[in-house]
Amino acid sequence: MKDARILIVDDERAIVEMMVTVLRKEGFSHIDTVFDGEAALAACAHTIYDLVLLDVTMPGASGLEICPFIRRTTNAPILFLTARTSDFDKLSGFAVGGDDYITKPFNPLEVVARISAQLRRYMQAKPQEPFSVRIYDFGRFQLNESEATLTVEGQIAHCPAQVYQLLLFLCRHPNRIFSKSELFERVWGEELYHDDNTVMVHIHRIRERIEIHPSKPRYLVNVRGMGYKLVLPGKEAGNDS
Repeated sequence: MKDARILIVDDERAIVEMMVTVLRKEGFSHIDTVFDGEAALAACAHTIYDLVLLDVTMPGASGLEICPFIRRTTNAPILFLTARTSDFDKLSGFAVGGDDYITKPFNPLEVVARISAQLRRYMQAKPQEPFSVRIYDFGRFQLNESEATLTVEGQIAHCPAQVYQLLLFLCRHPNRIFSKSELFERVWGEELYHDDNTVMVHIHRIRERIEIHPSKPRYLVNVRGMGYKLVLPGKEAGNDS
């Protein structure tokens, strides 16, 4: 994990320098830095990153604006850095492809801990045995665990890291019902306290990719009062939306 390649994007050079210093002290050595959105897009076009630390408010294109373009080229975790603290801003970050949302001012050691957690999940999703292929086939879509790819009707569908992790977990446990708190604990590795928006947003993002009509799901369905399950083809869903 320490050999992961990280991109830091922030127009505040003091923050960039601080994060580089702390990350290097923690053993990360492959760190690139840029200071605006256009440079970030150029960097991602030429280099495959394992994680992107992305500021929201920058001169020119904002982090929220460039995130969807970065997401088209990678499933790597994207962590937003921002001074905005409202729930709407956080949900906006998740909606455009982000995996975590860190508000300024922040403790740099906490950011490193979140980076490490995201990288650990991302690296675990990568194939460990190059000659072992594990494909979950649901007819309309297939998830290739060995290549960490989602294919929908023959076309690759790019997924943010946490969306992929949630879908992978559900593919590994088809037709089993999980509550929102169970999904949060099993996929995010944390307890779900007062806000279940994270799970709901990621469920919606999965449906946008795998369902013909996301508002009337056939595959990732809600079982009223119990939770969610991913239905294998040929099984009755019992869909409540």
